[in-house]
Amino acid sequence: MSNLKIHQFNCRDDNFGVLIHDPDAGVTAAIDTPDEVPVRAAIEETGWGLTHIITTHHHFDHVKGNEPLKAEFSCHIIGPEAEADRIPGIDQTVNDGDQFQFGNHTVAVISTPGHTLGQVNYHFADAGVAFTGDTLFALGCGRIFEGDPDMMWSSLSKLMQLPEETVIYCGHEYTLSNARFALTVDPDNEALQARAAEIEALRADGKPTLPTTMAQELKTNPFLRASDPAIRAHLGMEDATDAQVFAEIRARKDKG
Repeated sequence: MSNLKIHQFNCRDDNFGVLIHDPDAGVTAAIDTPDEVPVRAAIEETGWGLTHIITTHHHFDHVKGNEPLKAEFSCHIIGPEAEADRIPGIDQTVNDGDQFQFGNHTVAVISTPGHTLGQVNYHFADAGVAFTGDTLFALGCGRIFEGDPDMMWSSLSKLMQLPEETVIYCGHEYTLSNARFALTVDPDNEALQARAAEIEALRADGKPTLPTTMAQELKTNPFLRASDPAIRAHLGMEDATDAQVFAEIRARKDKG
C-alpha cells in the first residue's frame, strides 16, 4: 500500500497546483509551480514543507514559482534535460526512461513531446498515479505549440499504455470546454454523455473535475480514441491512420 499523500489546489486562472508528500521519508514535492503564492499557501495549509519541485515543461505558468520557492525552501528542482536552459533553478535533469527516487517511491520519466519539445510526464507506479502536465487533460490534450500532430499522438500513445486504474493529475481545469467539444466528434458515446453531464454539475458547483483515471479517458477522451469506428465514421475518415484521425480532431479543437 502506497503512503503517497496528494494535495491538489487551484492556481492562477485555470492551473492546478499539486503537492505530493511521503510522510515516512519526510519529503514533499510541488508538481510544477504555476505561482508561488498559492503553492506557499498549500505548503502552510498542509504543514508539509517543500523539499522538491518536479517540473513537466518550461512554460511560464508551470515554472513561475521555481526561483522564489527555491530561495525560501532550498528545494531540489528536477526537470527535463531538453528544456534545462528554460527551467529556472533546475538542479537535476531527466530523460525518457529514466527513474529517480522520491522518498520511498520510484518515479518513471516518460518523454511526451508535442505541447513543447521537451515535456516529460511522471509515473509513480507504486502509488498508481501519473502527472501529465499539459500533455493529457481530462477529455483533452495539450495544444501543439512546438511539436507536430504525429509527435503528440506518439506521446499520447505512450500514456495509453499506463494501467487503466492509473489516476491522472493534469495541469489545467479545461474539462468543461473539452467535454463540450468531445461531444461534437463522438456524439453517440453514452459514457461521454454521462460524463459531460457530471462535469457540467461539478463546474456549476465550483468543484474541480480532476483527477481523472486512464480508464475514464480511454472510454471518453476523443484524443485517445482515434481508432474508434464511430468517431472515424462521424469524421468520414474510416480509412485514415490513427495519427491522421488524431490530427483532424486536434485541428477541429484548435479552430473552436
